[in-house]
Amino acid sequence: MNIDNLFGIHENALNLRIKRAEVLASNLANADTPGYKAKDMDFNDVLKDISSNQSKGMMTTNPAHIANSTYNADVPLMYREPLQTSLDGNTVDTQIESAKLAENNMRLLASLRIMDMKIKSFTTALRGE
Repeated sequence: MNIDNLFGIHENALNLRIKRAEVLASNLANADTPGYKAKDMDFNDVLKDISSNQSKGMMTTNPAHIANSTYNADVPLMYREPLQTSLDGNTVDTQIESAKLAENNMRLLASLRIMDMKIKSFTTALRGE
């Protein structure tokens, strides 16, 4: 078992889930701001892009090298298509944002749970149990 690949895609997914939670919370915080446009990311596309860039990125050639960061904080955001725009130009629908935030949090917790299980199985293997 290689400890560098212990978490697999879940490390990147967790970081993206945290970033998406920030974006969705920002949308909710600006629900009453005139002219504010709701933003979001295409999670699957961004995760695929990060995963493909990892394989193309810098490689360590010596064990003393520090591995390339797996997460880039600059995630492309898109404006959400509103079902109905308010008179002041705000496109935030609090019910949609709340539902997407709850779904994102549920998936974030699932990633954390998977990572926790991997850590527990790794420590069990190290102890030889």
